[in-house]
Amino acid sequence: MYNIIERYIKNLSKEQVNNFALKNNVNLSGLELDFLYVFIKKNYKEVLANPSILNLDRYKTKFSEENFVKIKKLFNEYLSKYGSYL
Repeated sequence: MYNIIERYIKNLSKEQVNNFALKNNVNLSGLELDFLYVFIKKNYKEVLANPSILNLDRYKTKFSEENFVKIKKLFNEYLSKYGSYL
């Protein structure tokens, strides 16, 4: 499973991140999209190895209040749904 995720992340584009966000009712600004894209690319291995180490509250200032709430909720939903596969 890890290899599939790793290949997907390596080929991930900003457009794909933005499309996923829009699909989930998160309208990212350009700066928010840039931050999120770079964060995913740089930190996916650590988060996959131990999702509980990710403290989203540390990044609250990188997003609008509305987007942060939505992103946190979305992360928690996906973690509860797919976390057992990691």
